[in-house]
Amino acid sequence: MSIPEHSQWKELVVTPEEVLANIKPGMTIFLGSGVAEPRTLMKSLIDSDFPNTNDLELVQLTSHSDVLSLRKRDWQKYRLKTFFSTWVSAEAVISGSVDLIPGRISQIPGIIKSKRIPIDVAFIQITPPNEDGYCSLGVAVDIAREAMEQASLVVGEINTQIPFTFGDTLVSIADFDLLVESTEPPTYFKRWPVNNVIDRVAANIAQMIENGDCLSFFTGSLFEALCRHLVHKSHLGIHSSYFTDAMMDLVKSGAVTNYRKAVFRGKSIASYALGTPDLMAWLDRNPLVEFQSIEQVLDPTQIGRNPNVVVVEEARKVDLLGRMAFSAGKGDIISGPGQSADLFTGAEISRGGRTVIGLPSRNPQGDPNIAVMLRNLRNQFHMRESIDAVVTEYGIANLKWRTIRERAQSLIDIAHPDDREKLVEKAKEKKILFADQIFLPGSAHLYPMEIATEQTFKGGLKVRFRAIKPSDEGAMRRLFYRFSDETVYRRFFYPITTMPHDKMQGYVNVD
Repeated sequence: MSIPEHSQWKELVVTPEEVLANIKPGMTIFLGSGVAEPRTLMKSLIDSDFPNTNDLELVQLTSHSDVLSLRKRDWQKYRLKTFFSTWVSAEAVISGSVDLIPGRISQIPGIIKSKRIPIDVAFIQITPPNEDGYCSLGVAVDIAREAMEQASLVVGEINTQIPFTFGDTLVSIADFDLLVESTEPPTYFKRWPVNNVIDRVAANIAQMIENGDCLSFFTGSLFEALCRHLVHKSHLGIHSSYFTDAMMDLVKSGAVTNYRKAVFRGKSIASYALGTPDLMAWLDRNPLVEFQSIEQVLDPTQIGRNPNVVVVEEARKVDLLGRMAFSAGKGDIISGPGQSADLFTGAEISRGGRTVIGLPSRNPQGDPNIAVMLRNLRNQFHMRESIDAVVTEYGIANLKWRTIRERAQSLIDIAHPDDREKLVEKAKEKKILFADQIFLPGSAHLYPMEIATEQTFKGGLKVRFRAIKPSDEGAMRRLFYRFSDETVYRRFFYPITTMPHDKMQGYVNVD
């Protein structure tokens, strides 16, 4: 990524201190997010002692790096407004030091255009211009264009270490009032480690993803593992907020073609990339991946135009009613109610779309992740009607169009075996389960997960076989009433005409 010497853009290059001389107290400054953070300008602003750089308002979609760290507690000098309380700002949001703006993420560009959230100055990280005088926004588009259009002062931070990407990323060097040359490396992210439990969760989720599905993933251990389990699929598509190293591997494997998408066919679409230097080098001038604004990527109607959209999210906890809470704090990068509302709605609009929630049955401290009721947890998400399935290392709980009781029993079936008896007892107290619901303590640990298998029959029909669970009671009841008299006799050894709950649960709770 060389800088063309023949261009006149270098006449606009100034020092960060010269940029700050144009700042006035009370201004609102937009900052890029993720790998697109203009770190040189941000550090100069935070560390400056200029009297004019006081009482500033900083607007950033989400903060990932250490530049706006909690160690810098001079909140009289600047105050951050953000739309995601990620690992840098989550603690500060709780303490009141950072202002969180709840809302649907896809609507943010329109809000910026309307000037409801005013922008006076935009600090934008860009690549060096090409021979035609155009720069790339690199690997984070978000609302950079909208911010540039509203700002009276647009400053570009030229970074030679970010990739030149395609999509809605090209900006003319003439769009910038001032330029600085970056002295800081981009923010890179290591690949996430994968333990055995997370790998089993990912393997169960992979069962639900079919050839030709269009995927929306995030970043973290679950998605690092999930992509490994999808390399044998075919004609997958990617329409996702974030592009990661794991997705790069999935594209390289040949599993991703994007041919069956209806929007941006043939291209993997994202608004951001988070990852290692290897990912950034691979993305440089790579025509297989395009970066679009969040207005395009997270608009539910755009998402829904693609068939078979599968949105996979990782939850912190889930309760028996199907409500979930996202992680909050270090390790949580992008999951949040505002973004999930758009994605879930898009998946519902999509023909054949599904929403899948994955999580381990217990957290690292050994506490249950499936609770009777969610209480006193931040970052809760209550669109339980939109969740198709919840997945742990112990299986899949299909929730869509099932009763509260059926949902609860399905979730108990995939909870940690040592937690199931207590969940049943508490659910009965809350009248979520039948008062006479039985539980066989030994069955939880003795359930033969290892015999589950998938077979393909004539015509490509795939059927997965597994041992019966208590949550299969309703399906078994319907099956019973389809039996002939002879079948009933051969199965139960005496004539039976009815199979109510008190009888059927004896057959689905395997001793």
